[in-house]
Amino acid sequence: MPVRAAQRATARAATRVQHRYASGHGTSYNEPSGYLFGEKVRLAVYLHQPPAPGTKRVKDAWENIWYWGMYGGVAAFAVLMYFKPDRSVRAWAAPEAEKRLDASGLPWRYKPSPNSGYPNGIP
Repeated sequence: MPVRAAQRATARAATRVQHRYASGHGTSYNEPSGYLFGEKVRLAVYLHQPPAPGTKRVKDAWENIWYWGMYGGVAAFAVLMYFKPDRSVRAWAAPEAEKRLDASGLPWRYKPSPNSGYPNGIP
């Protein structure tokens, strides 16, 4: 009997813990201040509006570093990928196979049908 009572007590404690919802202190809603990322927003609908007349947007210190690093890195990656060496199997296996087949003397090149329009091969 005491085991069953302990199981019931544990089940009741578990259900009590499950029903405790997030009970914080005060509301979690922050009133809008009119600033977004530290800059005054004129209209919340148009976030990409230019600053008010007579004012100039001040860039943060990290922005130029990010632009040069991000777009410079993409450009460097594109150049490196364009000039990377061809290390595929086909690049080294095809010339080697052609050399070995030519050395063996067996006919291996494709010869089109005389009715194909290119009886001597495709130019």
